[in-house]
Amino acid sequence: MALHVNLVSAEAQIWSGEATLVVAKTVEGEIGFMAGHEPTLAILADGQVRITQADGTKVIADARDGFVSMEVGDDLNIVAGHAKLAA
Repeated sequence: MALHVNLVSAEAQIWSGEATLVVAKTVEGEIGFMAGHEPTLAILADGQVRITQADGTKVIADARDGFVSMEVGDDLNIVAGHAKLAA
């Protein structure tokens, strides 16, 4: 099973695809999401969002000023005021 991930900023869609694990920094600390995770809404803290794709490839983005929402059906949305893929 995989997560359906959308990472967007105020300016553009940063990344969208399937992932096995997503770790995001929130104001409460880091949280990891996998398929089947309970619905969650959390405020993003300044930091990295680390996305692991099914083939093991990692996508890393810097994000701030937003929220992360895990929905029923394994849909994970990360909405940031500012986000960009890390170099």
